[in-house]
Amino acid sequence: MVIEMSTGLIRGLGTVVVFVAFVGLTLWVFNGKRQPEFAEARLLPFADEPQPDTPQESAPTRSTRP
Repeated sequence: MVIEMSTGLIRGLGTVVVFVAFVGLTLWVFNGKRQPEFAEARLLPFADEPQPDTPQESAPTRSTRP
């Protein structure tokens, strides 16, 4: 028995796969167990900035070029 797969069937299966992946990712992201990990990851862009309690160098705010 040979089953021919039409373009519509292939597209439909692709849609189902993408939808299942979307639902799985949504459940993973909004899972309460992951909140501490995401809270830490949320602050990663600021990790290289100096801490407020450390002394900072006084840098000129304007250019000294003539």
